[in-house]
Amino acid sequence: MHLVDFVSGSLGGACGVAVGYPLDTVKVRIQTQKQFTGVYHCAVETFSKEGVHGFFKGMSLPMATVSMTSSVVFGTYRNCLQCLKQARGADWGPNTKLEIFLSGMVGGVAQISVMSPGDIVKVRLQCQTESKRGGASMPKPKYHGPVHCLLSIIKQEGFMGLYRGALPLMLRDGPSYATYFLTYTTICEWLSDGSKTKADWSGVMLAGGIAGMAGWTVGTPMDVIKARLQMDGARETKRYKGFFHCIAETVKVEGAGVFFRSLGVNCLRAFPVNMVVFFTYEVLTRFLQPTPENVEPTSFRV
Repeated sequence: MHLVDFVSGSLGGACGVAVGYPLDTVKVRIQTQKQFTGVYHCAVETFSKEGVHGFFKGMSLPMATVSMTSSVVFGTYRNCLQCLKQARGADWGPNTKLEIFLSGMVGGVAQISVMSPGDIVKVRLQCQTESKRGGASMPKPKYHGPVHCLLSIIKQEGFMGLYRGALPLMLRDGPSYATYFLTYTTICEWLSDGSKTKADWSGVMLAGGIAGMAGWTVGTPMDVIKARLQMDGARETKRYKGFFHCIAETVKVEGAGVFFRSLGVNCLRAFPVNMVVFFTYEVLTRFLQPTPENVEPTSFRV
């Protein structure tokens, strides 16, 4: 993996986290808490009870770990592309769409090892709605911050508790990243005039936004299951026996439509976030590496 990819991807991912985190908090709460009837209701309730701070709960850990996550995604994706290209011979030209799809899937699955612990801490803190505002007293929050949450999970659930929800996370990010990278590359090719190796800035941002929406459309159902497994037992008695029981129980109680309940907010968040991510990545890459390489354009989805 090139150092340029690591630096550009890390900063691009961090910018994406900052832009999209408020809507990510709303999404997680809608997925795991039945008292919210929709995006607007959740946003209003969060602001009225917790203020602006309520939308940014648990953000410090994702910001701190985004460098590791993006390095795994970039390294795996780029190396897979190179290996697949070399396996069929360099004379065959650039990577095919199938190679891009498969490499994106492998990159998405590989990053679970470093992403899962930070993700469960993020979800637990985002769903911590207890607070004091306007003189109204509420129960004390269970977790005092990211480090306390991390240590509490290890103490109460063991080290493997940090990987609760890892299976649906893998089933979410594998197909989602595959769709994401393929969509971005394809749209950039459509928008380039044939004389350039990459699309212009408006094309990069448009392709990034659409790619983000496409990736989350594929990944939203598993995102719901992941969040529910991660929150299971954190606030009340443990409800689900495992991955398949969570799916069956969710369908039985709320219907299959619940898997797409947060699709709107995911897409609403994904477009501006990935516009920023791709723009930041491409600007830094072209600045740090003026001579373009004969590789597919890549970026980091959040």
